[in-house]
Amino acid sequence: MRTRALAGNLALALTAFALAGCQHYVKQEDYDATIAQLRANDASLRSDLDSLKSQLDSRFSAYDAKISQLQGRVRVDLAAHFDYGKAALRDQDKPALDDFASVIHQHPDTIVTVEGFTDPAGTVAYNKKLGQERADAVRAYLIQNGGLAANQIRAVSYGEAKNRQIEPGAYGDAGQDNRRVALVIDHVPAASTAGAG
Repeated sequence: MRTRALAGNLALALTAFALAGCQHYVKQEDYDATIAQLRANDASLRSDLDSLKSQLDSRFSAYDAKISQLQGRVRVDLAAHFDYGKAALRDQDKPALDDFASVIHQHPDTIVTVEGFTDPAGTVAYNKKLGQERADAVRAYLIQNGGLAANQIRAVSYGEAKNRQIEPGAYGDAGQDNRRVALVIDHVPAASTAGAG
């Protein structure tokens, strides 16, 4: 999303310059001002993401969670694991989801993608469906119990995707780490949704 927001801002600036160029050249000071505004927006976005990651780091230090920041996103790999062949949330995973929701409430300009995963036992189609059910269960919990807006959270399944397994090829008791969800947070800055001034 960060890349899209930056690209959107850049496209808007280039369009303005192109239209202005139809009548005359763009003044250097106008060009410099637009570039400075884009850089300020980018710096603000980085600052917001750093703040979000810092809040998540402090909240999730008590949980078995891995938090990383990459390409304008914050990824939270929670210990929200699932029993073999099941999509029901376990009670011990709910406090971490409650804390996650309370942090996201402080950042209403974010979009959360819940990614559902399975171990490789079963067919690809079955695992894709089960991963979706797991992602949907977490999404529903965050909406119903965490109070997050439904349009702020989406759910996808990666099933048994080999390139996303924590324990490659492991299933049953050994594949517990593969039966999980990850929460990916995209920041949608208010500046990218506001009209051009």
